[in-house]
Amino acid sequence: MGIDEWLERVREGLDRVEATEAHEAARTGGVLLVDIRYAALRDRDGLIPGALVIERNELEWRLDPRGSHRVPEATSHDLRVVIICNEGYASSLAAASLHQLGLRRATDLVGGFQAWRAAGLPVVP
Repeated sequence: MGIDEWLERVREGLDRVEATEAHEAARTGGVLLVDIRYAALRDRDGLIPGALVIERNELEWRLDPRGSHRVPEATSHDLRVVIICNEGYASSLAAASLHQLGLRRATDLVGGFQAWRAAGLPVVP
């Protein structure tokens, strides 16, 4: 199986969200937005206000509610998490990894940060 087939299979198990849906859910406190883009992209394009920045290589360590290195927001396996990468590819694989840790409500943002920005949603330098 190649990466395209794997990505398609992974996405079948995710309830992926569009940018406006993620924005509204974050605004009402219904979701934790997690930006996994690397620093150069965040520096170049900016940040989503309120999103938690966790680089991809630390994601599982920080979001596992039973982990010794978890962030304070990682309170439960029922946490609704939306993973955001640059264009919505790596985030799908990251969300699937979180599913394996028991975070079944983890998903990702269709089109990633670029879709967020294209939708005219808030971005800060």
